Amino acid sequence: DTATGIPVVNDSTWDSLVLKADEPVFVDFWAPWCGPSKMIDPIVNELAQKYAGQFKFYKLNTDESPATPGQYGVRSIPTIMIFVNGEKKDTIIGAVSKDTLATSINKFL
Repeated sequence: DTATGIPVVNDSTWDSLVLKADEPVFVDFWAPWCGPSKMIDPIVNELAQKYAGQFKFYKLNTDESPATPGQYGVRSIPTIMIFVNGEKKDTIIGAVSKDTLATSINKFL
C-alpha cells in the first residue's frame, strides 16, 4: 500500500532496508484491519515529509510479514520502532500524538 506515500518494508527486505540503513529508520508496524493504525497514518505521513533526508520511514504490514514483528516482540499495533545502525533504539506502542512521535524522532537526529 503506497497510498500513504511511505515505502513498504517486509520480511525479505527488512535486513537491507532497515538494519543496513545509513540514516535512523522509523518503522510503523500496522495492519489494514486496525483502526488505530489508520488513525496515525496521516501523522506518520506528515512526519515522513518533515524529516525527509534525515530519517527513513517504512511501513510493515504485520499480516503480510509476520516474522519480523514476531522477532521484535510486537504484540499490539500500531507499534512504532526506531532503529539506528541496525539496533532497535525506541518503541512507541499505540496511536499516539504527533508530538510524542516527533519527540522520539528528535532524540536520534
